[in-house]
Formats: sequence, structure tokens, C-alpha cells
Amino acid sequence: MNSYPLLTILTFVPLVGAALLAVVPRTWARQTALGASLFAFALAICVWAGFDPANTQMQFVERGNWIPSLGIEFHLGIDGLGLLMILLSAFVIPFAMLAAWRIQDNPKLYFALLLMLQTGLFGTFTALNFFHWFIFWELSLIPAFFLIKLWGGPNRTRAAMQFFIYTLVGSVAMLLAFIAIQAATGIFDFNQLAELARSGELGKMLFAKLGGGIFKTQHGLTTVLFFGVLLGFAVKVPMVPFHTWLPDAYTEAPTSTSMVLTGAMSKMGVYGFIRILLPIFPEQTRALATPLLWFAVATIVVSAFSAFAQRDIKRIVAYSSINHLGYCLLGIFAIVKMTDGSINAPLEKAAALNGVLLQMVNHGLTACALFYFVGVLEQRNGGRRDIESFGGLRKVAPVLCGFMGITLFASLGLPGLNGFVGEFLIFKGVFPLASGAAAVSTIGLLVTAVFILTLIQRVFHGPLTKTVGAKFDLTTSERFIALPAIALMFVLGIFPQIAIAITNPTTLQILKGLN
Repeated sequence: MNSYPLLTILTFVPLVGAALLAVVPRTWARQTALGASLFAFALAICVWAGFDPANTQMQFVERGNWIPSLGIEFHLGIDGLGLLMILLSAFVIPFAMLAAWRIQDNPKLYFALLLMLQTGLFGTFTALNFFHWFIFWELSLIPAFFLIKLWGGPNRTRAAMQFFIYTLVGSVAMLLAFIAIQAATGIFDFNQLAELARSGELGKMLFAKLGGGIFKTQHGLTTVLFFGVLLGFAVKVPMVPFHTWLPDAYTEAPTSTSMVLTGAMSKMGVYGFIRILLPIFPEQTRALATPLLWFAVATIVVSAFSAFAQRDIKRIVAYSSINHLGYCLLGIFAIVKMTDGSINAPLEKAAALNGVLLQMVNHGLTACALFYFVGVLEQRNGGRRDIESFGGLRKVAPVLCGFMGITLFASLGLPGLNGFVGEFLIFKGVFPLASGAAAVSTIGLLVTAVFILTLIQRVFHGPLTKTVGAKFDLTTSERFIALPAIALMFVLGIFPQIAIAITNPTTLQILKGLN
């Protein structure tokens, strides 16, 4: 038990910052919001400094009764997975705020919504009791909806409504499943439910309380609840075929909102698979591992071909985001498969899951930066983002092309940059566990290389188009905004052990719970 509520303070600092924006002058709104987000970033660094990577248990634990009669506690804690997500969220939000610095339409409300969203992210990645975890989960949805609806592009209303409805349907399905679980067990705590699942008692308790009627067997009942929780996370990632809301939402959202949606919010779904679905429904996930693996493969391949077919650069990056998160799903569903003794399954599963955790961070970093650079292109080009309106950009904007090129190659998985390590570990682990699914997924790698190299060729090279002016390059302030992300791509690509030291003990603990 932690005597100092550092996680609580970290979680609510952005919310306090959002409240302050209601009283500070409009001219100080940006500085106040950025100060709150940087303070949260400093607290996240303090959490990292106090984190013990060798300890496989939850750390910085805070626990207290809230509504005892309903089994509801205020229960916070993090392991390596939670720490990485906190650090990622703490980095993405100030990055997005700096990208949104020139917003003139009601900046106080815009930055307040970003801070509210950050509180939702921190709460989601630290809460260990479903009741208040779900509050934070939904808290992130509301500001994201208004950020798209009020500041988005011409089709923002449709995109915002589609985003809201898809996410809400998934959330309602998950909520109903957990209400049923609580009704049968009296428990909302994730760790306690995982212990019941490992012992086999969870299914028995569910059937004893809720069985009968249309649920003739324990297996049928638990499978229905499993699908309810699965739907909530599958929509959030998103997994094919629940992905159709994402391209419109990411494309119509303002640049900084797209950065947050892909950089941090999309990780909520992957986090939920690892933190909640696998520990509480291990048998159901294992029983359906093969079809789920092929849904992951479809997510990788279909989104890669969809990205290749786009002409709007922002939509290319949006579909690319789905593609890269598909690798996370591939690794997650591969580690639950039963294996024979012909391979070193524990080692391969550890490699795959470590790769998933690294891919979450690496994708958040590169996709966030890519949306930033696309926003710069759009702003310079009078709002146009179609690939045909660019050409020969390296002649007039060498720094922009250099930074964006590094980010594109990181997304491609070039060795030496951050994107390589996570994908390599995922495929290194998945090939022995599910060779067929891994082999087909490499088609996604190939198509990704084709559309990224095509994008570089069409935008950076060739004759200079008439729409590209002499003042297209990054300004000094824009270079400083992008530089931390570029530096991290090299640091995590050359020294991945910085992150692996955090993830590996957590990975081994998660795998131990699945056996």
C-alpha cells in the first residue's frame, strides 16, 4: 500500500488544470493548459523513477472502500504495462497542445477538453476496480466527441456521431457483462476476478447465479459475457470489422485531436485486452484463439490495402494506424494458443507479448508525429491533403521532409528506429506459435512498405508542384515541437532495453497467470 497518493494526484492534475481554464483570462489559456500537462508529465517521470522493474506485483497501490455494499473500491495501481501507458499519455498530450497552439476558436474550451481527456487516459491505465475504471473509460469518450464535433473538418458531425455510437455500443456491451459478473460474484476488482478465473470458480459462480433459461450450460453463459467485453475493446482498438468509424474520425478531427486519438486513446483497447479480457476470460480466449487470430490478420492486411488505395494523406495515416495495431492483436491472440512440446512456448510467448507492449508505445509515438507533420502540410497547402497536390517538397522543405521521412521509416519498421523492435519481437514470437497467421500477416508488412515508399516518392520527390511555396519548411518553433518525438524514435530504436526492462517482468507475470 502506498502512503502517498501519487497516482491519484497524477490522474486529477489535468482535471484541475481544466477547471482553472474556466477562470483564467483567454490570453493565458494555452499557457495554463500546457503547464498542467507538463506538471502531469513531471509526475509521470516521478512515477517512473520510483518504479521497481524487478517487482512483478502492482506498485503505487492505493486502495480504499467506496461503496462496500456493491464491492466498489477506489483501487489504483500500475505494473510495467500501466507505467508505459502513463508515460505515453503524459508525452502525447503536451505534444498535441503545442500542435494546437494557434487554434483561435474558443481555445479555453479546446484545451480544457484535452486535459479532461488526459484525466480519462490516466484513470483508465491505473484503475483496478471496474466501477471507477469505467467512469474514466467513458470520460475519455466525451471530450473526444466534442473535440471532433466542434473543431473538425467539413464532415465532422457525421464522423463524431459515428465515433460516439460505435464506442458507446461497445461500452454498453462491456458494462452489461460486468454488471452480470458483479451480480454473480459481488466483485468488481480486476485482480480478484482474475484469481477466480484461474481457479475455475468464476464460471461456476456465474452459472450458479445466472444459469438457466437460455443459458443451459456454463460454457454458453461465460462465452456470451466474454463477447460483451470483447466487443468493447475490439471497437476501441479497432479490430476489423469494427474499424469503419476510425478513418472518418481521424480524418475529420483537428490535427492535435487526431494525434491524441491515435497516440493514446487507441491504446485503451489493446490495454483492455491485456489487463482485463485475458486474465478474466482465459479459457474463452483460448477456445476462440484461432478465429480471433484471423480477425487480427484481417485487421493487418485489409487496413494495409485500404491505406494503399487512399489519396488523402491523413486517411493513409489513419488506415496505417489500424494496420500497426493489428500486430498487437496478432501477438495477444497468439500467446493464448495451446502448444505442443516441439517449441519453446514460454520464450516465444514472452517475446510476442514484449513486442506487443513495445508496439503500443512505438506506434503511439510515430503515428502521433505523423499526424503532426500531415497537419503542417495541410496548413501550408491551404487545407489540401491529397497526395497529388504535393511533389518535389524536399527542394523547398528539407527539414520537414527529413523529420517526416524519419517518422515514416520508423512506421515502416526500419532497423535502428523504434518501430522495428516491437514488430520484430511480435513476429519472432508468433511464427512458432501460429505460423500460418504470421505468414499471411507479412503481406501487411509488404503493402505497408509499398504505400509508405510511394508516399515518400510522390510528396518529397519529382517536379515541384505549383501549390508548394518557398515557405513550406518547418519554422524554428515547429522543429523544437517535433524534435523530442524524433529523438525518442532513435533512443527506443537503438536502446530498446530501456522499455524492455520495464515490460519483461510484467510480461512474465501475465503469462504466468494464463497458464
